Amino acid sequence: MADLLIVDDESLLAESYARFFERNGHAVRRASSGEAALAMWHERRPDVTLLDLRLPDMTGFDVFARIRDDAPVVIMISGHADVPLAVRAMQEGVDNFLTKPVELPHLGMALERALEKVRLRQLSRYLTARRASGGSVAIGSSERMQELATQVELLAASDRTTVLLLGESGTGKGRVAELIHAHSPRAHGPLVEVNCAAHTHEALEAELFGAEDSSRGGGRPGLLEMATGGTLFVDEIGALPPALQPKLLRILEGKMFRRVGGTRDMCVDVRIIAATNKDLVNEVNAGHFREDLYYRLTVMPLNLPPLRARAREDLVELIARLMEELAPNLPSAPREVSEGALDALLRYAWPGNIRELRNVLERGMIVGRGEPRVELHALPLELRGTSPGGWSPERGEGRSLAVVEREHIERTLRANDGNRTHTARELGISRATLIKKIREFGLTVAAS
Repeated sequence: MADLLIVDDESLLAESYARFFERNGHAVRRASSGEAALAMWHERRPDVTLLDLRLPDMTGFDVFARIRDDAPVVIMISGHADVPLAVRAMQEGVDNFLTKPVELPHLGMALERALEKVRLRQLSRYLTARRASGGSVAIGSSERMQELATQVELLAASDRTTVLLLGESGTGKGRVAELIHAHSPRAHGPLVEVNCAAHTHEALEAELFGAEDSSRGGGRPGLLEMATGGTLFVDEIGALPPALQPKLLRILEGKMFRRVGGTRDMCVDVRIIAATNKDLVNEVNAGHFREDLYYRLTVMPLNLPPLRARAREDLVELIARLMEELAPNLPSAPREVSEGALDALLRYAWPGNIRELRNVLERGMIVGRGEPRVELHALPLELRGTSPGGWSPERGEGRSLAVVEREHIERTLRANDGNRTHTARELGISRATLIKKIREFGLTVAAS
């Protein structure tokens, strides 16, 4: 339940808004003038203020200016669809600008977005206490990654805020989703994952929502029901078929859905974390992705930088963590990296990001079994060339274009866990061309 303040001298309209909010469980106070609003605001400090632009004694801008230093969450409303006024309101720090009369469902969505901002602010205190107790998320020590860790922890502490993870393939979006779930109040519940690009439309619909079986009088639950009380991680949401997008939007807005072939609405308590390596703005402009779904997902987007954009200290920490994760399954493998090998790892551009780095480290640890460290010779040829002591044209160790192409395709396949569709997309070639190259070069990477 939230504490709301409605400031509007149009009594009938204000009363309809108040009834709507009260039916949804919120506490509402009303003021019909600027001075009355200021007195109530300082007395109660409401979570959200619905502020009319035109009041009998002052403007909404005047009221906002007198409380702005206290960082209020304000939705401004006006009877005039005036674009310059809306722009001014947003520039001054108002959270939303709506034109009267506002449709109640639209008003409810605007309030929900505002309340999510309020909840994230309140969680800052929780985050401070969590850090003091040593429970922070460790994803890097640079300033940029520390800021990202702060955002991850803020979102982890909230079990309702929808999260959108953005970044290139292999940047660790799945791991960040796991961190958010594991550090959230939903950690006791399941974390269920679905990849939108790995299914046909019909298969994905049944996988997500389940299906009714009228002949047997029962049905099969989908991943949404399996994730009840926990988190559903929707990977590659940019590949979600257009026909399923309004169904996901309904989940995000009202937690309601129907099984395939069903007629009964079902309610589910699940938190959605979505991820994509696509530019969703371009997808919206191209008509491939719903604009309302995009805005519902982008309440709190997180951008994960590629490895080539991360600081050296972040890469060193990541290498150490990945080797620690790999070590239990690789007995007698080295647990450290030599200076030459580390220099090569830090200089490389990592087109496959964390997934590629993990594969390279695993190979180096296997080749280096029995040695105290992973040495430069245990790394792939293309990485040795990035080290001052590695390959260079002056040493006469040049490679043919075919060899370079083969290694690049093999590396990208491994970075995508053998998935041919993802690999072809990353290489900028068709899937058929990729299959032809795999046969031509005799590649043995397990493909899907």
